[in-house]
Amino acid sequence: MKKLKFIFLFVLSINFAFSQTKITGAELNLDGFFSASTFGSSFGIGPKIGIQLNELYSVGPSFRVQRASSNNLGNTFTQTIYGGGVFAHARMKTASKATIFGGAEFEYLLSPYNFLTFQTLTTNRWAPTFFLCGGFNLKLSKYFSLNAGIYYDLINAQNSPFRMGYAFKIKNEQGQVVRILPMIYRISICIPLYKVKE
Repeated sequence: MKKLKFIFLFVLSINFAFSQTKITGAELNLDGFFSASTFGSSFGIGPKIGIQLNELYSVGPSFRVQRASSNNLGNTFTQTIYGGGVFAHARMKTASKATIFGGAEFEYLLSPYNFLTFQTLTTNRWAPTFFLCGGFNLKLSKYFSLNAGIYYDLINAQNSPFRMGYAFKIKNEQGQVVRILPMIYRISICIPLYKVKE
């Protein structure tokens, strides 16, 4: 319940910031997701429309379409996962071409498969994700730049389609995995749509 209240306040703060700030531009962000192992694979794309409130802040809606398949423990499935959400990023320029960014992204995805029990769900088929993120934005030309960052899911739903891509594992002294952190790498392409002239 506390997580849902936090998400509600986050969305409310985006709306407040949007209504109080002058829009200075917009951009299209395209992030990709890919994960594969002997147990299955998942790949997809997530477009975002970023409304630049000033040089520092960018907010807007996000969408996601993802294809997942698994053959773990004899349970095979192939499904299309989709949904939408909102995001907010803050950027801080540095002396080089790179810009540091951080932010939060919430998405609500139709994902009717539990990646812990390897069973198809009949109820609670929607998976909420709430990523805190940070990384770098590298401007490659005036037409596009790249975001590269690390994302940590505060909710970590059992049917989150990103579970296949969790990259950080904690092992004990015997080398056995005792915990998997809900973190992923993500790279996205940023394409400017328009810029308000000063």
